[in-house]
Amino acid sequence: MNTVRTVTEDQRPLILHVIHHLATGGMENGVVNLINGLGDQFRHAIACIEDFSEFRERLADRDTPVFALRRSHVGVSRMRRDIYRLCRHLRPDIVHTRNLSGLDALVPAAFARVKIRVHGEHGWDVGDLFGESLRTTWLRRLHAPFVTQYIAVSADIARYLNRRIGVSPRRIVHICNGVDTLRFAPAAERPSDLLPPEMRAERLFVVGAVGRAQPVKDQETLLRAFAALVRDRPDLRERARLVVVGDGPLLGALRDLAVALGIADSCWLPGGRTDVAALYNLFDVCVLPSLNEGISNTILEAMASGRPIVATAVGGNLELVRDGQTGALFAPGDVTCLTRILAKYADEDELLRVQGRAARRDAVEQFGLGGMIERYRTTYQSLLAPVADGVRTFALPRGGGVRARHD
Repeated sequence: MNTVRTVTEDQRPLILHVIHHLATGGMENGVVNLINGLGDQFRHAIACIEDFSEFRERLADRDTPVFALRRSHVGVSRMRRDIYRLCRHLRPDIVHTRNLSGLDALVPAAFARVKIRVHGEHGWDVGDLFGESLRTTWLRRLHAPFVTQYIAVSADIARYLNRRIGVSPRRIVHICNGVDTLRFAPAAERPSDLLPPEMRAERLFVVGAVGRAQPVKDQETLLRAFAALVRDRPDLRERARLVVVGDGPLLGALRDLAVALGIADSCWLPGGRTDVAALYNLFDVCVLPSLNEGISNTILEAMASGRPIVATAVGGNLELVRDGQTGALFAPGDVTCLTRILAKYADEDELLRVQGRAARRDAVEQFGLGGMIERYRTTYQSLLAPVADGVRTFALPRGGGVRARHD
């Protein structure tokens, strides 16, 4: 039975994107970039499990509808009814949910007779760093029959979906995040004037980090490593600087830690910034000390800006950073190893240049935003188009997996 459609002059396929909160964040930035990059081939709407912020203004089409479902205020049952009603009203061709909270939309979308239901997995929560919680595992398994197509941003997540959740590889597409290599690019000169006046100096060595101040990002390890660096190397005290960009619940605690470690005069923690593209060019090296990652937009942006990457050897980081060629890897929480790596970069200007150029080359050749958008476009088109013999595939609420139906 064909789905009854709302009469509209615009017959382009409609994609309803379901995310937790449309606010500053790597995954959210990727959704906005995708919508903007797909151009006029599709229509889009966004349903936020919680709410949205002024971040919605980054949507190129200001008429793109954004809905706040406010689950924490109305409860899960009411939120699911609202998603069902929204799907019945909008009649989307595709519902594309993301991450754990997005699972709540799959059953309502199925009962609203949305045939194509895509689910993307983008990363991990600090309370379940490797997706091993029995609760989240069973939530994912119970919702798997309602998913037509999975999208994993890293090969690590694709393996997790197959081995832990039991999803067939043929139902998983690996689409890595992409970076705008025109916006994020090396500058001719270091923008040292971005630093507070009291932190400027000759021959600066700037260690930078970008990310929300939250437990999974573990900026505390970076602060402790930087403190050890300037303690063990008095010659670096006058020129080494640490810049940690990003807002979040731990920002105050990180500022207090800098004071306690005696490095407050060498550290700048400005919170959230809108000039991140320029700030990458302030850094000599970019550090991501996360406890786990899907595919880090911070790493991609720093690579595109021509900066070596020092990152934890976890998750998707292993797919982006070539140890010894575009940066260095270390174990999560290993302050001693990170200190040693930073000291090496502080002493070897040529290493910074060589690895920075290689990182930029990888970003342009392998992780461009255009390539990511094209892979999503192809995936959406293949799901929308019946195969040659008139058989369309879609996930049934019962029976598990993908089955075929003759229209």
